[in-house]
Amino acid sequence: MDLPRSSGVLLHPTSLPSGKLDGEAYRFVDWLAAAGQSWWQVLPLGPPDEFRSPYRSPSAFAASPQLLARPDARVSGGEVEDFVARHPYWTGSWASFAGGQAIADQVRFEREWGALRSYAAERGVRLIGDVPIYVSDEGADLGGWPELFARGEVAGAPPDALSASGQRWGNPLYDWPVHRATGYRWWSERFRRVFELVDLCRVDHFRGFVSYWAIPARNTTAKKGRWRPGPGAELFHAVAHELGDLPVIAEDLGHITPAVHRLRDELGLPGIVVLLWAFRAGRRNPHRLENHRVNSVAYTSTHDTDTAVGWFEGLRPRQRAATGLDPGEPQWGLIELAYASPASLAIVPAQDVLGLGSDSRMNRPGRTDGNWSWRLERGALTPVLARRLCALAARNGRVLR
Repeated sequence: MDLPRSSGVLLHPTSLPSGKLDGEAYRFVDWLAAAGQSWWQVLPLGPPDEFRSPYRSPSAFAASPQLLARPDARVSGGEVEDFVARHPYWTGSWASFAGGQAIADQVRFEREWGALRSYAAERGVRLIGDVPIYVSDEGADLGGWPELFARGEVAGAPPDALSASGQRWGNPLYDWPVHRATGYRWWSERFRRVFELVDLCRVDHFRGFVSYWAIPARNTTAKKGRWRPGPGAELFHAVAHELGDLPVIAEDLGHITPAVHRLRDELGLPGIVVLLWAFRAGRRNPHRLENHRVNSVAYTSTHDTDTAVGWFEGLRPRQRAATGLDPGEPQWGLIELAYASPASLAIVPAQDVLGLGSDSRMNRPGRTDGNWSWRLERGALTPVLARRLCALAARNGRVLR
């Protein structure tokens, strides 16, 4: 996939001042256009779990009614019937799980999101979504298609730089032989739904399609899991056969092996680099600017890391000096590096544009409390910030309009 040289901002709709798809969402689009940005990246759009995480949604297909600006808007029976007719694969299981208004809420979301997406497109702003690799252990997917999931083990990640004990997510794992026998129909339908809502999507935990960390269900931590083989390119080829070329970004972070990079490159997918990690030792560190690939996406930070300012403040004085970043505005140093990167696409979380600290980070992996709650202050993204970001984007050839 060829990405045009461009840039964007990461801000989940729940982080808008209202947390809704109301006028604040449209004002954010206007700000993005004024800032020369071509992309608005969001996190998964499904209903969040009880901890507000969008990565453990009760549905891989349904959108979150919590985002609706007009949750009581009238929906006719004909509109419900039409929506079901266009989405026969998953609406039955979702309605059985979520109740009588479930499909009406999806109609409302389609109206509001479709209007917002059209408004953004008219201003040169496209949308990047996010596809979690796994589904909830308490959701409609496991209930609707139980044969597609394995028993006795759950999903997670091994110990790494983000968590010393690993991450025990608890999601059900896939029974890949069964998926293969169905021609990966569930995955084709899942991606079909994603591309109804966004122009490009980030596939979370891409390495799990090569091999994944399986944890005995009885274990309380992720330390004693084991690697098991995933479906590899076969899944993506099956989906592409149904849907055509897949506009997908491979989230290739974490415990990455050469096999993960081979799959990414075989499929022609852009990977991800994170500037917070560019200052680590090792000439082969893929996050160092000189190692960035054109077919990649450069982030200053991500929803799973500290903010740029929080990260910088956590460094020792000698480490800070070694970065060469301006101590007064370290976030703008990282933004400049991201924009100067050979990577086709540069993405900056809104918190980094604003220069916010650790108390504004979105998620702390391995913790269930205190995450996913950050909100943008109304008016914080000012015209001055838009002009500064636009000038930087123009200077680095990232303005498409």
